[in-house]
Parts: sequence; C-alpha cells; structure tokens
Amino acid sequence: MKFSDIKQKTEDELKAELVNLKKEQFNLRFQKASGQLENSAKIFQVRRDIARIMTAISAQKRRSINA
Repeated sequence: MKFSDIKQKTEDELKAELVNLKKEQFNLRFQKASGQLENSAKIFQVRRDIARIMTAISAQKRRSINA
C-alpha cells in the first residue's frame, strides 16, 4: 500500500483499515508459530502498512488542530 493512497482516505477509513491490518498481523503471527507461514516477508509488509496508516492518522490530527 502506497502512502499516496493512504493520504487520500478519511480518518474513519484509515481506522477501519488499521483494524483489518492488525487482525491480519495477528493471524500471520499464529501461522508463523505453527509453521504454516509460507511468505515470511508478509509480516514485515503488514507491519510497515500499519506504521504508514498510523503516521497518516497522526498527520491528519495535527492538520485539524492547526487549522
């Protein structure tokens, strides 16, 4: 997921996406622990997407406070 795509979403959409990604991260950790995970890079990709979304949410909050 690109940051330019994330910037265009509203805060509610970002929060919903964040919940989905956290659920996916949880499932990936279980798959890794049980040895069923085939693509271990997916864990890091999801983690980075979570960070991107959290950054976008905080940037939107800063903009709304300063405006």
